[in-house]
Amino acid sequence: MAIVHGGQLSKVAKKYAIPEQDWLDLSTGIAPFSYAIPTIPAKVWQDLPTISESLIKAAEHYYQADYCWPVAGSQQLIEKLPTLWNDKNRSVNTGEMKHAYLPKVGYKEHQQAWFLAGYQLHFYQQTLPDNIEKNSVVVVINPNNPLTDTFSITQLTQLKTHCQQQQALLIIDEAFADIFEPEFSFVPHIINDNQYDNLIVLRSFGKFFGLAGIRIGFACTTQQWLDMIKESIGPWSINGPALFIAEQALQDKQWQLSQKVRLNQQSEAMQALLKSYLLNARIEANALFITVFLNDASDIYEKLCSQAVYVRLTDEQNALRFGLTESSNLPRLEKALSSLI
Repeated sequence: MAIVHGGQLSKVAKKYAIPEQDWLDLSTGIAPFSYAIPTIPAKVWQDLPTISESLIKAAEHYYQADYCWPVAGSQQLIEKLPTLWNDKNRSVNTGEMKHAYLPKVGYKEHQQAWFLAGYQLHFYQQTLPDNIEKNSVVVVINPNNPLTDTFSITQLTQLKTHCQQQQALLIIDEAFADIFEPEFSFVPHIINDNQYDNLIVLRSFGKFFGLAGIRIGFACTTQQWLDMIKESIGPWSINGPALFIAEQALQDKQWQLSQKVRLNQQSEAMQALLKSYLLNARIEANALFITVFLNDASDIYEKLCSQAVYVRLTDEQNALRFGLTESSNLPRLEKALSSLI
C-alpha cells in the first residue's frame, strides 16, 4: 500500500507542468526556520560515525530522559518495531491473532507497519482505547498529525497502566512535541524498571529544528528496549555530520527558545490569513502546521496547485494541512487564496 506524504514537490510539479522553482511548498510540517549548520570538522566527514557520550548526554538533557538513543529518523524505528515486539514476545502463542490500536486519522506509516506485520488493526480517535487485547500494541500520536489534538499526562498514564496489565506495548509518537513546554512530554515519566518495559516514546529532531534532511530522531525508553534497538539498527545507521549537528542543536537553549517564539508568531499570522479567506472552514492549528477542514478540500487543493501553491490534502480528503512559511511568502499565499473567492 503506497502512502502519500507531503514533500513530494517533484511529482506534483510534473503533474501540473509548473517548474519546481516556481512553487510555494507548504506540504510538510517541517519548520521553515532551520538551525544554522555549524562548521563541521573534516574528521567528522572522514571517520566512521560514532554515537558519542556527549551526544547522548545532550539528548537525555533535552528530552529529560534517563535513557535515549538516536535512530535514522523516527521512521526507521516505526518500521522496525513490529519485528522487535514480536521477538520480545516469542513465548506468546504465534497462532493467535495479533492486535494493534491506532488513531483512525494520523501518520499512516504506523498503520502500514503493523498491517504488514500481520496485526489486526483497530481504530480510535479522540478517546483512548480502554479495552485492549492481551499482548497487543497501542499507538498514540501526541500531538496528532494532522488533527493537532493532544492527550494529557493523566490520560496517557492511565493508558500506560492498562497496557501494562494487558502486557501490551504502548508507543507514543511525539514527533511534533518540541513546540510545547517540556511538561507536555511523557518521556520524564519513564522509569527504568520492568513496569515500563512496555513503553517507547519516539521523538523527531528534524521537524522543530528545520533539518528533516539529516534524518535523525531519538527513542526514549528503558535500558532493555534500548539494547534491543541498538542491536537492530547496527553501528553506522546515522551519518557523522548528522550526529554532530544534532549535538550542537540540542544544547543551544537560546536558539530553541527563539524558535518557539518565531514559530508561534508565524502560525498565528497564517491562521489569521486563512480565516480571512476560507470563511466556512474549521481550522485547527499548532506551531508547526495548520489543518483546515473544508467540504470542498479536494477542489481547493487542485485550485491551489494550479497556482503553484502545494499543500497537503489529507488522506481522508476532507482537509488541507498547511505547513508554515516565512513572512516574505505570505503575500504569495494571500494572492492564491483571494483567487478562490
